[in-house]
This record gives sequence, C-alpha cells and structure tokens, in this order.
Amino acid sequence: MRDILPALNRWYTAGQPFGLATVVAVSRSAPRGPGAAMAVGPDDEVVGSVSGGCVEGAVYDLAQEVVEDGEARLQTFGYSDEDAFAVGLTCGGAITLLVRRVAQDTDPGFGAVADTVAAHRPVTVATVTEGPAPRGASLAVWPETVAGTLGAPGLDAAVTADARGELAQGATGLRHYGPQGQRREDAVTVFLQSFAPPPRMLVFGAIDYAAAVARIGAFLGYRVTVCDARPVFATPKRFPDGVEVVVEWPHRYLQATETDSRTVICVLTHDPKFDVPLLEEALRRPAAYIGAMGSRRTHDDRTKRLREAGLGDADLARLRSPVGLDLGARTPEEVAVSVAAEIVALRWGGSGAPLTAMDGAIHPA
Repeated sequence: MRDILPALNRWYTAGQPFGLATVVAVSRSAPRGPGAAMAVGPDDEVVGSVSGGCVEGAVYDLAQEVVEDGEARLQTFGYSDEDAFAVGLTCGGAITLLVRRVAQDTDPGFGAVADTVAAHRPVTVATVTEGPAPRGASLAVWPETVAGTLGAPGLDAAVTADARGELAQGATGLRHYGPQGQRREDAVTVFLQSFAPPPRMLVFGAIDYAAAVARIGAFLGYRVTVCDARPVFATPKRFPDGVEVVVEWPHRYLQATETDSRTVICVLTHDPKFDVPLLEEALRRPAAYIGAMGSRRTHDDRTKRLREAGLGDADLARLRSPVGLDLGARTPEEVAVSVAAEIVALRWGGSGAPLTAMDGAIHPA
C-alpha cells in the first residue's frame, strides 16, 4: 500500500471517503502478497492493484459498495475448474481481500499514518477482518502512541503489544485473539500491516552506471544514496529526483552510516584507491547484498588486496563480483537491470534460470 498512500492521503485530507481493498491472505501462486492494495476514490478514480488485473473489476464494484453503505467485506478470489467464466485468478492461487470504507470520521489516525510512512518512520496498522469485533475497525500503532480502537480495551492492548514487536521487522500478516485479546483464542482475526522504513541502497561511484542503478533501486522501493569523493561527478542534477547525493570518500561515508540486514551496497567506483578500503569496511558489517563492478582481472586484484587487508574466505564469499547476472547487458540501463535481478534473486533465493527451463510452482507457497 505504500506506493498509493499519497493519493489516499490526498482524498482523506480533502474529506472524500474512499474504498480500500487490501490483500490480507494468499495461497499458492497468488500474484500479489499480503499488504497489496487497491482503492477507489472520488470520481471513480482507481489507484493500486491487488491481482495484476484478474479481479480488479469485481474489487472496483465492492469498493463502491462499501463507500455507499459503510459495511466492510471480506472476499476470497480463486480459480475454479468447474466455472472457468467466474471472476477469479487465472494463476491457480487465491487471495483474500478486506474491503473497507476509509474516511475522517471513522479513521482519525489515517492522515498521521500516511505522514509517518512518507517520513520513513515505522508504524503498524491493525485491522479486524473476522470475529465478534467490528470488521474493518482499525488501530494505528507507533513506538510511543496509538490511534483508533478495535472495539475492546483488552484487544487493543494485546494487538498494540504485538504490533510494536513487528515494527522493526516490518512483518505483515494475520493474527488471532480472543474477544478481549486472549492469546490462546482465535475468535477475532486481525491483519497487521507494518510499514518499516524502506531499506537503503548505497551506490558508490557517481559514474554513468550509477544513475541507472539508482533509478531502478528507487523503483524497487529502496531509499537510495549515491556517494563519490569527486564533487564534479557527485551532483544532484545527474541523478533521479529523490536520490540523495553525498560528496565524501566512500569508506568514510560508510563508516559513519548505519547498515542492516536489508541494506544493499553497490560499489561502482572501479578504482582501487576507492573500492578496496570501501569493500574492506562493507564486508565487515551487516548487509543483504554487496556487489562490485569490474572485470575478472579487476576482481582478482581486488580480492588479493582485500586478503592482504585481513579479510578471510567467509568475508569474501559475501562479495558479488563481477556484479550482476549474465544478461548480456551493455548499456548502463541494461547493467542496472542485471544488478537488480541479482539483488532480487539473492533476496528470495531465486536461481536466475529461465522459468521455461524449470518445473513446479512459479511462486512457492
């Protein structure tokens, strides 16, 4: 839902109710995961997607209905061999949607949630999907405060505790409670959607490839920073809007920057005086991906220098060099696709092989 929040906040701030459909559960080869959202606003404007086109028409009708009568709906769409013309998913999976009305009178904390997400701060939104609690009731949970209610003080307290536990990981999914928040009961189902700050992509080396990598990194949802010690190259006008540009020696910048298990580091400096001290620092800290550009000869020389700096086999095994997958890429944009493909494959355990050469489910359960 993060990508459509600006439009939702615009409608909300203008006092215009809208219908919000959110994927709360999936099975098998579902096209979108929990948290994917679609909304229908004033003048029948539509933003977002929940299935890539399979069921959006039916969801559009549901969203209009909930805006009209205020009654939230829980709807599952799947594939039926017996009724091939029914509304459903052609991929063989199933998605369950919560469709509810959002407005200032019923969701007083929605604007603050949108502002929090835009500011890259953590917040979790809990919404009742089933049970004796009011379906569609929502509770926004920040590290220090809450807004809204799920209908019972005990339920609010239990969900608040769980939501705060999910903030750091950004986890999203269904939780089950008793009517007053009892842990060992499952009368009430609540969907927790956590908005952790977006992961960071650190791009070192303001060369022509960096702008393309920065652009695709932003497209994938990363908060992108480009760093180079040369001010003539590290200028904001050379990079997409929203990309932070820093003039500093790369290893010094990284030493002063926090990284975590989601951070992506792309070293495009292609110069030993920059990339060796930078990689020495990068390989000693947490990161999801560390890739370095260069030929195989450059890689061999770089590896020798890093070993001389005290890095061992386990450290060097984390380095993706030469960077990217073998796509036959030539242009900066093609190379950026190659790098992004390797990042995604590493994140989800993909092989990088053509799907036509593989058997089994495309999206593992």
